[in-house]
Amino acid sequence: MMRFLAGAVLLVSLAANTAPAAPLLPGSFGGWTVLPGKDSMQSPAPETSAALEEYGLVQRASATYYKGSADLTVSVWQFKDATGAYGAFTFLLQPKMHAEKIGSGGAAEGGHFLVWRGGTVVSAEFSHPASGDKASLDALAAQLPGVAGGASVAPSLPRYLPPRGLDPESVRYAIGPVAYRQAGGVLPPDMIGFSDEAEAVTAKYGPANAEATLTLILYPTPQIAASHLKAIDGLAKTRGLMTKRSGPLLAVVSRNDEQAKRLLSAVRFKDLVIMNRPEGYVNEAAKVAQLLLGIATLTGILIGGAVLVALFLGGGRAMLRRIQGKPVSSVNDEEFISLNLRR
Repeated sequence: MMRFLAGAVLLVSLAANTAPAAPLLPGSFGGWTVLPGKDSMQSPAPETSAALEEYGLVQRASATYYKGSADLTVSVWQFKDATGAYGAFTFLLQPKMHAEKIGSGGAAEGGHFLVWRGGTVVSAEFSHPASGDKASLDALAAQLPGVAGGASVAPSLPRYLPPRGLDPESVRYAIGPVAYRQAGGVLPPDMIGFSDEAEAVTAKYGPANAEATLTLILYPTPQIAASHLKAIDGLAKTRGLMTKRSGPLLAVVSRNDEQAKRLLSAVRFKDLVIMNRPEGYVNEAAKVAQLLLGIATLTGILIGGAVLVALFLGGGRAMLRRIQGKPVSSVNDEEFISLNLRR
């Protein structure tokens, strides 16, 4: 019987692994219908491909849709989580694009739209831009595959960018050296320490002729941040940068003047531990302690449940014997056999 069940489980697993994956793009949405034979996607440049891999690219697809005499070219990239999708969205932003409220975030320039939602990023180009284009993209975003649980949570680091003077179109989020380098980061990528699970966001502030670049870097622990700050401070002295650290967060400004001081003072480091993760920063030792505490709590609950069951059954039996006029304990009961013989 066990062999039969194991074989059935193996067959189901093999069937699931060999089943064709659902198409990434729908056949139609918002009045647009896919045009067969027009779904080839050109291979990106090696640098772009490497950057998208850093963000956790899972698969990509493209298709051409038509509605009347108009056509729409759509390319979509699916990532492991919302962190990768958001990062790829900032990486793929084109110059002169302005923010649009589509999906989790969007941008547009003419008839070209870039949208991210959940773990996917969509690039859509309308041949004949119209007023209903945003509604069409909302309909498309609603049909894209989503992510659940922790994978659906967008990175919190960009929230620490001070809003005053921020150029929203300049925000770039990176979790690897390739994307950071191509985004024009101020610091050398190897100095940031992406191998230590660092994440970085850069943005520009102020007018074009006197702009400053703010870089925020988040590390898993304050100790790792402090070790990287030593090297960054050494570079800052030679390049005229200003730095500041609080806990696992580093801030670097590409200027050394009053504007840079005001920008650094506007970064709210004190909220980091509360806002970075819902449960705050938890190191490995704390995670092990929480696991052991959970095991001990579960064991206590099971023991308590067993005691309650024993009290219920034993107490009920004792109460029944008391009602019958017998001693509570049956230890001293004498068992005998009565034959009831009568003459």
